[in-house]
Amino acid sequence: MSAPGGTDAPDGTDGAAAPLLGVAVRVPEPWSTLLQRERAATGDPVAWSVAPHVTLVNPTPVAPAARAAVSAHLERVAAAADPFVLRLRGTGTFRPVSPVVYVDVVAGHEACAALERAARRGPLAQPLRFPFHPHVTVAHHVDDDAADAVQARLADLEAEFLVEALECFVQGPDGVWRTEDVHRLGGGSPAPVAAASRADAPGTPRP
Repeated sequence: MSAPGGTDAPDGTDGAAAPLLGVAVRVPEPWSTLLQRERAATGDPVAWSVAPHVTLVNPTPVAPAARAAVSAHLERVAAAADPFVLRLRGTGTFRPVSPVVYVDVVAGHEACAALERAARRGPLAQPLRFPFHPHVTVAHHVDDDAADAVQARLADLEAEFLVEALECFVQGPDGVWRTEDVHRLGGGSPAPVAAASRADAPGTPRP
């Protein structure tokens, strides 16, 4: 996966490419497992390496020495925002522009957009490749039949939950995304980071 805008990733302190970092709102259970299984059923190769989520900041190369500045930035962003209700309903696609099928955000759009604008500043400043459209990806780079099928299967899905935190994730050498920090909205006490699982975080760039 290339860095946003197709630029080369900056070097880490050891000369290797800096790890990729992403920021997102995680979809909780019981919908998380359902959406992940549906994504896996399409044959999407990263389905088990990325938990269902709404991306706020695309995968971005961040050197280890810059992590503290990023964490402090995200803590300020989260502290300035209030918890909000996010509702998912129905499906859509970015095809043919981008080979993505998604579950749509129908409530909480403005709050997601405000978090995205605030997070994509300072140490995470970067241009957008596409206008921000909050969504939960359920298929990416799969054949049209599989994409059409999951879009139809989830067309009647509805989910509603309270968003109380944004999460910072880092991609490991194995390609799996894992939680690094959890930042509570409204400045609440930091949540404990759950034990890493095989599908613990977002890794698919939004289109």
